Amino acid sequence: MQITLANPRGFCAGVERAIAIVERALEKFGAPIYVRHEVVHNKFVCDDLRAKGAIFIDDLADVPTGCTVIFSAHGVSQAVREEAAMRGLKIFDATCPLVTKVHVEVGKMRKAGRRIIMIGHKGHPEVEGTMGQSQEGMYLVETVADARQLDIDPASELAYVTQTTLSVDDAENVVAALKERFPKIIGPKRDDICYATQNRQDAVKALAADTDVVFVVGSQTSSNSNRLREVAEHLGTTAHLIDNAEQIDPAWLAGVERIGVTAGASAPEVLVKNVVDKLSVGQNDQVRQLDGVEENVTFALPKELQG
Repeated sequence: MQITLANPRGFCAGVERAIAIVERALEKFGAPIYVRHEVVHNKFVCDDLRAKGAIFIDDLADVPTGCTVIFSAHGVSQAVREEAAMRGLKIFDATCPLVTKVHVEVGKMRKAGRRIIMIGHKGHPEVEGTMGQSQEGMYLVETVADARQLDIDPASELAYVTQTTLSVDDAENVVAALKERFPKIIGPKRDDICYATQNRQDAVKALAADTDVVFVVGSQTSSNSNRLREVAEHLGTTAHLIDNAEQIDPAWLAGVERIGVTAGASAPEVLVKNVVDKLSVGQNDQVRQLDGVEENVTFALPKELQG
């Protein structure tokens, strides 16, 4: 049985920064540290931070006055920022800088008088945060059908942005539908889908083409991990999204000779290692890595948490 690892896989710079912010805050200020929403969408990571003293909350009302609160990597609405400031909470912002870039784009487009169509998944915290950058003039579409049914005057001054963790191919299809329906619509100067999402989807395409089954290490709540599973499936390769090695069903391996393994941007490498160890039964000569894009992106921590 041959096991092939996608490259790149696992943590991206935004996730590494978000986790480091929580860990440094715990070291500097002590527990508890409150985090609005799970800082990243991975059960293993969040359970580890809980054990160190992080408390994940969805409502700022659950944060006692004077305490420290961290905004998750997915970003928050302007209303949440205003509420935190009004309550005098000490804030550290773990929003991924690439999500912040989208928030800035929304602000500029709204100031220019444009209404904005966001391509993303309803209910996802990143989408809620981005939609919350403006009190009005924002519309959400998830599919090509949504884009075609959108009730907006085609002559309107429009722009679009996207969730950073979408399927690249799916997003392109929705953008094409929007441009067909609204010829004057403009988009961001650079693609909103982040470099890590693009790289991991490209890597899983190469992986799926060379394997019988693909295991994506990541949590069910992780958008980018779900997209990796979908990308493999769209290429006709069976794919399973798993949190850890214990979730592997032996029946999935029946008749399988070539296994691919990758990981979402919020899944740590230790989980990948555990999966590979279980599949290879310690026979490392069965494991190989695909060539891929080398990532060297880093994002600075808030000044108060540096050093």
